[in-house]
Amino acid sequence: MFFILSKVLYFLLSPFTWILILLIFSAVLNKAKLKKLFFVSSICCLFFFSNSFIVLEITRLWEIPSCSIASVKKHDIGIILGGMAEFDRNSKRLSLRRGGDRIWQGLNLYYAKKIDKVLISGDNGYITDKGLHEADQFKKNLLLFKFPKDDLLIETNSRNTYENAVETFNVLKKNKFLNKKTILVTSGLHMRRARATFLKAGINCSVFSTDNYTQTPRSYTIGQFLIPNVDNFNLWHSLLKEIVGYFFYYLMGYL
Repeated sequence: MFFILSKVLYFLLSPFTWILILLIFSAVLNKAKLKKLFFVSSICCLFFFSNSFIVLEITRLWEIPSCSIASVKKHDIGIILGGMAEFDRNSKRLSLRRGGDRIWQGLNLYYAKKIDKVLISGDNGYITDKGLHEADQFKKNLLLFKFPKDDLLIETNSRNTYENAVETFNVLKKNKFLNKKTILVTSGLHMRRARATFLKAGINCSVFSTDNYTQTPRSYTIGQFLIPNVDNFNLWHSLLKEIVGYFFYYLMGYL
């Protein structure tokens, strides 16, 4: 039930949804003052949530910064979280999304000899079956690329971050790896909630953030201050999802 309710809540967290609701109210209300209030509010929200500087500075406060591979100490296992791809039913293959940087950086850690084994955690996060079975499908692809079978573990039951942590703990326990040094590989925006959840589940892991939106030092163009960008609605949605998700995970005792 929590899984389904979380998907509904995430839909309502979209600033685009809020703007649409404001515009609907401005269209259907009869009182002129209220119509104007809702319309002006929708325009203000449109400019606020489409501004790159604003969303990036707020994102900077939340996401866990990235680091160089050279600075990473040696670990036994790299835990790579799902949420990296979709499944193309026509071509019967995985299609990487922005989160695909997780698998890319995880493999970089492996071939740089910063980790000895890779553990991919996650089946899919959809309510309905869309053909995605991420960990298993990534395993099949990696084995086709001659990745060493003995260095690859998968967890195929989880659908969200909480289940990632619980099921990964079970895999580590089953393979007698609970005392091994682990490093968690996931998106910088997702890392704060993910690491807290893994710690609560009993996995004391280091962190390695991927596909970060913000960089140090800051570097902005004039356009990012002045020109609206519709792509920022997706970033706001992801950011709000993580912040609210952290709050609800806390209430549920997941972290």
